[in-house]
Amino acid sequence: MSNRTTVTEFLLLGFSDVRELQILHFVVFLVIYLVALVGNLLIFMAIAFDHHLHTPMYFFLMNLSILDVGSISVTVPKSMANSLMNTKSISYAGCVAQVFFLFFLMAADFSLLTVMAYDRYVAICQPLHYDTMMNSKACVQMAASAWITGILYSVLHTGNTFALTFCGGNMVDQFFCEIPQLLKLSCSDSYLSEIGVLTFSVCLLFGCFVFIIVSYVQIFKSVLRIPSEQGRHKAFSTCLPHLTVVSLLVFTGAFAYLKPTSSSPSALDLVVAVLYSVLPQIMNPIVYSLRNKEMKAALRRLIGCR
Repeated sequence: MSNRTTVTEFLLLGFSDVRELQILHFVVFLVIYLVALVGNLLIFMAIAFDHHLHTPMYFFLMNLSILDVGSISVTVPKSMANSLMNTKSISYAGCVAQVFFLFFLMAADFSLLTVMAYDRYVAICQPLHYDTMMNSKACVQMAASAWITGILYSVLHTGNTFALTFCGGNMVDQFFCEIPQLLKLSCSDSYLSEIGVLTFSVCLLFGCFVFIIVSYVQIFKSVLRIPSEQGRHKAFSTCLPHLTVVSLLVFTGAFAYLKPTSSSPSALDLVVAVLYSVLPQIMNPIVYSLRNKEMKAALRRLIGCR
């Protein structure tokens, strides 16, 4: 019998069964969600309405803000609603949608972060060729490639996961539908194919991470040769936030998807899931605006004229 006839809904892991703690979880996630939503939308609007920021770096950052709003909206509102209504259920279709959109948005997010590393490399290490290499057409193609990569990556994982037969219950030991937790419910040997795909995907992720690190090694070498201290500071201020966000996303995501799943709910699993699926979306507006004078000036202009 197929999984579609045996499983009609899944039960997500709650943060607590105590009603007061459920309300606290709702309030904390609401604050986190609003901070991420407002922060990313402010960055999007500042870049869209300020002609000073119509450059490749900020074009990619605007795309990143859209992806961050989308990815945090896939998991957090449902978890908040469950806590508020004292329920744990998510429909089968809802679970499929969560897996698809989370993988799509986060894969596109990381692809875009890789493109942004290349943009910084060209800007700092090959400044004379920057306008030619990072023209409007090239930027649109790179951004579109990141979005398309996310879609293809998501179709592969979602199709592989929900082609399985689930007969190990319907309790997902996570606050959203996470593939490693869903694989625990499978009673088919075909789940090994998805584990293989996940492992290959993580290897690709680390390959992109190595590309980013190599790019930044070259960037830092060039920055250290800049005679002006102000020039070095400006270069570092645009690179270090990006490297911080990438490192957090890679190491927490890889840990969540490569570590052996436990047979019972684990606090560590919850913490790691929050670190890779929620925290980067809050950090991006902070790290890209607090250390960036152009962005802070644009935000002041935006808020001042609204």
